[in-house]
Amino acid sequence: MTGRAGRFGTAVCAVLLALAHLLTGYVILIAYLVEPDGPWDSQAVTNSGFASGTALAGAAVTALLSWVFVKAEWLRAWWYALPAALALLALLRLTLLSAGL
Repeated sequence: MTGRAGRFGTAVCAVLLALAHLLTGYVILIAYLVEPDGPWDSQAVTNSGFASGTALAGAAVTALLSWVFVKAEWLRAWWYALPAALALLALLRLTLLSAGL
């Protein structure tokens, strides 16, 4: 795809994915910032897990969108790296770096 239509499609896809990545990154940041205040604060652990799961779902959605946009040749393959990194961060928060009591 060349010309104005190709550049417009690329710009729209890039903006859409950038906004989705920012939103997912913000949710991951919230998941990492939530720490329990003490051994009685199970709500903070639940909130951190929920935020991590939501971020993991967001990373999956952005990965699928990236696949569609790369397949349509509107974006390049390096766009796969961002959802992979976000998914890794969310998985780390859910497992090894989880908020514990």
